[in-house]
Amino acid sequence: MAKRIFSGIQPSGIIHIGNYLGAIKQWVELQNNPPTGEDEAIFCIVDLHAITVRQNPEQLRKNTLSAAAWYIACGINPQKSDIFIQSTRPEHTELAWILSCYTQIGELARMTQYKEKTQKLQNDLGDTGFIVKAAPSAGLLTYPTLMAADILLYQTTTVPVGEDQVQHVELTRDIAKRFNNLYGQTFTIPDYSTKISGKRIMALDDPSKKMSKSAASEYNYMALSDSPEKIRQKIRKAVTDSGTQVKYEKDQPAISNLLNIHSEISGKEVAELEDEFSSKNYGEFKEALADTIISHLAPIQSKYNSLMQSPTELEKILKAGSEKVASTAQKTLSDVKTKIGLLNL
Repeated sequence: MAKRIFSGIQPSGIIHIGNYLGAIKQWVELQNNPPTGEDEAIFCIVDLHAITVRQNPEQLRKNTLSAAAWYIACGINPQKSDIFIQSTRPEHTELAWILSCYTQIGELARMTQYKEKTQKLQNDLGDTGFIVKAAPSAGLLTYPTLMAADILLYQTTTVPVGEDQVQHVELTRDIAKRFNNLYGQTFTIPDYSTKISGKRIMALDDPSKKMSKSAASEYNYMALSDSPEKIRQKIRKAVTDSGTQVKYEKDQPAISNLLNIHSEISGKEVAELEDEFSSKNYGEFKEALADTIISHLAPIQSKYNSLMQSPTELEKILKAGSEKVASTAQKTLSDVKTKIGLLNL
């Protein structure tokens, strides 16, 4: 059986180099060099996941097209991979409801991301500066069943994910096994693959934390859309360690993080970079790193800007991708409905 890769990204409005190096770049590599030589790759803009928190409607529409444009600009090729918007395939929500009836509330409540996002909701500061208590939505709780539907609809064999999403894929596997045990072979049990290189990109202002677009300071992350001037400014302001050598060490997390970023973007091994900058100081290394990032992002930014200037063409690509995956999604859903006793009229 041919293998099928599925992964998705939320249309948040900002895609940073952590997202790019940790996910999208890996997807492009899987697309261009499929492990078995016959893999199908499906990449989805998961806009339904985004509405677990309140969204400005117009901004969400813009962010959805923007996410698709970044996908393509970074190397996702619509001729090789299927790229579409989640909400254009109603099978996702229909299967998500069915799967929720085979998922226990306790399983959902134990999800680490649910706990973290609930805590964040309850500690967010309002406009007045006071903590605003906000109750999490049912959608936030059932988010993993929608993610399970995303994956299982396409009989996915491999899900490239970050470490923070592994728990959700494990729940997807449990749901699929439970359903298969009840009704016979229905879903492919998906495996997950984490970042190929194993290098984790951390925050520029605090290397003990993950790079995050929702961080309080913009100096936490490097957005793909940052101008050359902004890139230089952020790299210059990036924290460094108390030492002076450009060397990868466990007790030097800041310079080690910057070395990881340089390695991932330049394609050079960390050891090679250590030799290259053995006689340089932190300032000289940072300038070289900024040059490397600017040079790498320039063609990506140019292609992104070109795509965003032709939204109609971008929409055609997304519509074609949705139509291409339709038969697989419809076949899986029809099989599920028949097995649980629903009429397929």
